[in-house]
Amino acid sequence: MNNRIFYLLTTILVVGFLFPVVAENNPAEKKDAWEFEDVKVMLTTPVEDQHRTGTCWSFSALSFLSSEMIRMGKPGVNFSEMFVVYHSYAEKARKHVRVHGNLNFSAGGAFHDVTNMIAKHGIVPEGAYKGLNYGEEMHVHGEMDRVLREYVDAVVENKNRKLSTSWYDAYMQILDSYLGEVPESFSYDGRTYTPLSFADNYVGLNMNDYVEITSYTHHPFYSKFILEVPDNWSWDAMYNVPLHELEEIIDYSLNNGFTIAWAADVSEKGFVSRDKGVAVLPAAPEMNMNDTEISRWEALPENERENELYKLEKPVPEKEVTQEMRQTAFDNFQTTDDHGMHIIGIAKDSQGETFYKVKNSWGSYNKYNGYFYASKPYVNYKTMCIMVHKDAIPPAIKEKLNL
Repeated sequence: MNNRIFYLLTTILVVGFLFPVVAENNPAEKKDAWEFEDVKVMLTTPVEDQHRTGTCWSFSALSFLSSEMIRMGKPGVNFSEMFVVYHSYAEKARKHVRVHGNLNFSAGGAFHDVTNMIAKHGIVPEGAYKGLNYGEEMHVHGEMDRVLREYVDAVVENKNRKLSTSWYDAYMQILDSYLGEVPESFSYDGRTYTPLSFADNYVGLNMNDYVEITSYTHHPFYSKFILEVPDNWSWDAMYNVPLHELEEIIDYSLNNGFTIAWAADVSEKGFVSRDKGVAVLPAAPEMNMNDTEISRWEALPENERENELYKLEKPVPEKEVTQEMRQTAFDNFQTTDDHGMHIIGIAKDSQGETFYKVKNSWGSYNKYNGYFYASKPYVNYKTMCIMVHKDAIPPAIKEKLNL
């Protein structure tokens, strides 16, 4: 090998090895990537996995209530989500038949289903009722959901022209076969409880202290109304406030040590927590662009503009959300009741913008081990409703709601 070839090869090897290191340690590039610094984070129980079920509402609300126990100085409990699902399905069947099949009979639900079921039936820890009585190690409800739906529809169709006296008992047997019979009593921390005594004496939360709040203009502000979404099968009402006050409640709650149960639409392209751990609401990057960049952007077809907009490799400008935008998205079915989650804190990104730290129920699926960060614009735009403790509401707003 002559000296020239040796020199070229050596140069290539050195550059090849050094270049990634230089790029990785480049402060400017690092600052442009998605980075978050937690500002205030409340304690919660470990992330769980709803797996192949539509029971996010149970996972998120129970996570929220467990954090409430911790906030009050109690030990947090890993509650049984399936205990709540069992009782919700039991009551949903009665209502579905009562309204002649004109109910959204599905796996979906709302936060108030959890507080309603606890108030009526109590609650148990995960170890007392796993709800896995059908040969799976993780929750998989496709077959059960379909079988239960087909059964109640057959009861409603009712070729006998009147209901039998056994339809509900037979339905409950199906539920028992899949999830298992709920325990009448169980042991926890060396004591024996019933579900109701556990809720009263160990958990010690008053379900009447928790309220749901939303923000839409098709009903008067500072009143209660039944949010018209399919998963609100129990027709519970929630409080209605202007958007700026919904944001104020969220910030006041977190800054005062309260966490929040968060129901939101996650169908937006800006919800990319599967890989990047962020949820944002990108705006077209027309600001701070030179003439060449603007010309290039305007020349792109609409689908390519979207692709550029939603690459989200680093922080991007976001839309300014208005009350009208929220309402239009809700009225046009662009915002739907997709997913229940648990907001546990506040963070800042590398640009100093405020994000909310969110606990999900999809297991440890991303680089944040099952948590992700949602921007203020995303939360303002895509929040369906929240559940908070009454004391987490700013006093002036609380007074307007007569709470």
